[in-house]
Amino acid sequence: MHKIAVLPGDGIGVEIVPEAVKVLNKIGEIYGYEFEYTEGLIGGAAIDATGKPLPEETLSLCKSSDAILLGAVGGPKWDSLPVAMRPEVGALLPLRKELKLYANVRPCVLFDALADASTLKREVIEGVDILTIRELTGGIYFGGKSREKTETGETATDMMTYTTEEVERIARLAFQVARTRKGRVTSVDKANVLESSRLWRETVIRLHETEYSDVALEHLYVDNAAMQLILRPSSLDVVVTTNMFGDILTDQASVLTGSIGMLPSASLGGEVALYEPAHGSAPDIAGQGKANPLATILSAAMMLKYSFEYEEAAKKIEDAVEEYLNRGYRTPDIMQEGMQLVDTQTAGDLICEIIGG
Repeated sequence: MHKIAVLPGDGIGVEIVPEAVKVLNKIGEIYGYEFEYTEGLIGGAAIDATGKPLPEETLSLCKSSDAILLGAVGGPKWDSLPVAMRPEVGALLPLRKELKLYANVRPCVLFDALADASTLKREVIEGVDILTIRELTGGIYFGGKSREKTETGETATDMMTYTTEEVERIARLAFQVARTRKGRVTSVDKANVLESSRLWRETVIRLHETEYSDVALEHLYVDNAAMQLILRPSSLDVVVTTNMFGDILTDQASVLTGSIGMLPSASLGGEVALYEPAHGSAPDIAGQGKANPLATILSAAMMLKYSFEYEEAAKKIEDAVEEYLNRGYRTPDIMQEGMQLVDTQTAGDLICEIIGG
């Protein structure tokens, strides 16, 4: 029996998470696994119900679970709240910190059936298989913040701080993962300008020389990395970077796969891991059945792989997603001429049907 905390959140989160649960249940039927789901409030939904973006009950639920499945948080309804109360800041950041989830792992894999769904040329994106490992509990998102009045207006400050230990921890994970893949790590920083990035680069170099010299290492400034993602994405293997840079670059990488609705993620490091799609709550399409559940379903596959070590079951979900795409089923975000348009729930049903095939 595996206890899973289910946090649908806001916007399309309440539509996509049930489809991932549906797929997990189908996997359970086939392999004899048992999953126990307990739903919790987070983000805007939690603010409306309890006045807090991350209620103590939800945090306790997460800590007592074997894994967490999260949808998305935030929306215009809560944008006017004080920064600390906004769903993205008041829920996600403290949840990551409390659970010690220091590493966000985001695969960017192009399914061949979607090679023409991207705005980039097929010859540029064919073969793309990038794994970005983003530091998740340090940097500018967690640094000191201040805002004060001045004679001419206001001054706002956000501190970007990293310690040697934080850099070593995330870089070590990147090198270890690279050994299981193509043996290449690209470390992304802004060492020509930022002192925190100079510490980052020096630490990565030292760790590479002393422990991981068998892995190829290159360094890119973040602006150059953004260009290389578009110019030569298939040459990248494992990318390791800071919290903010990773946040931006992985969203950019969604162009390579045809839609951000295709990108799953896993947040690792503590005793309990968290799995969520890389996209947001998409309030503009919420409640319309237009949301693509594939990123959430693929996040559930990552849960099977990383939290429960069910490699075969995870691969079965990934293969089902590929077959679904090969059969021409599409939600609006990846719709192409000649394909069959389906809604969110139908997409989940079809994945289950293929899995049970």
